Amino acid sequence: MLILVAVACVAALAYFYLSTPKRPALDAQSLCPLDGPHGINVVLVDTSDDLPEATRREVQVILDDLVATLPPFYRLDIRVLDIVRGRSRSLFSKCNPGDGAGLSEWTDNPRIARLRWIENFRKPASEAVKNSIASAKAASSPLMAAIQDIAIDEFSGAANQNAKKALIVISDMIEYTRDYSQYPSAGDLTFQRYKQSPAYMKYRTELYGAAVSIRYVTRQPKGQPLLNDIKHAEFWIQWMKDIGASSVDVKRLQGA
Repeated sequence: MLILVAVACVAALAYFYLSTPKRPALDAQSLCPLDGPHGINVVLVDTSDDLPEATRREVQVILDDLVATLPPFYRLDIRVLDIVRGRSRSLFSKCNPGDGAGLSEWTDNPRIARLRWIENFRKPASEAVKNSIASAKAASSPLMAAIQDIAIDEFSGAANQNAKKALIVISDMIEYTRDYSQYPSAGDLTFQRYKQSPAYMKYRTELYGAAVSIRYVTRQPKGQPLLNDIKHAEFWIQWMKDIGASSVDVKRLQGA
């Protein structure tokens, strides 16, 4: 009877161990699974001008919530505009390694997993959020180039092919470069005018089915008439879908 009980206990423990979902092996630097992230969330914060105080506070809440609720093994990439090089610059890019919630005491160490999550993911991500909304000024706003940069760096490649992709853009969405300008004095906001500009082919890219969320900052360029924000939003929805977004939603942030 003792032998049978011992065998039954061993069998039960073996079944429990084998049936418990295993954590994937993670890359030491990126904290992502070795076979690629399960999802990719990229945030682009437009630093070409200062954010209004109310807007800055709302953005802080949005990004803090994103850090706290990112699913395990999803990568979070927080970026700002790199005005000088006409692209984007990453402040933080790592996967959520999991905070230990739901881990078994028998097969894992939830306390160590929680500490690892705080030190290697939560703290540096929160610091990047703070830096992304710092005051900045610039004479141009290369949003299209920055989004193309993100598509190449984060959404292309075999390792990212099956990952669920999302892009959040926090900006007044006023593209302003020598190739194409959305200032009212430069012309209308029709997609046809854009297609006739050098920017159309130069910044044409592929978003690989990413879901896009635009968090719209209300801002009037100095010395320029107020933009028609409805037509402006319609333009960006058309542009995002033209380059492969699976969906696009636009929400106005508070403040102006």
